[in-house]
Amino acid sequence: MKYCQKCGKELVDEAVVCTGCGCTVEQPKKENGGNDGLAVASKIFLILGCIAQGWLLLPLAWCLPITISICKKMKKGEPVGAGLKVCALLFVNMIGGILLLCRSDEQ
Repeated sequence: MKYCQKCGKELVDEAVVCTGCGCTVEQPKKENGGNDGLAVASKIFLILGCIAQGWLLLPLAWCLPITISICKKMKKGEPVGAGLKVCALLFVNMIGGILLLCRSDEQ
């Protein structure tokens, strides 16, 4: 069980709103920092995509920022937006992007 940070009322684990005061309940962050199997595989394929496109300097200019942004978000346990996942799919690496789209980012 968890408790409301505002009023202290006991809540069920799945609660998103406190039944006592109506405040939004903060969801706990992932404890593994985004190191599940799909996250690791996604990171590997995104890095391989950057290396494979490294000889083309212009595509590398958007591959690296996309890859770095995704890796930082996964490390912090933050959700990766669908737009960033699609950009990874189209511009960095198809396999890495598909794995990202299959991965659930629920906190």
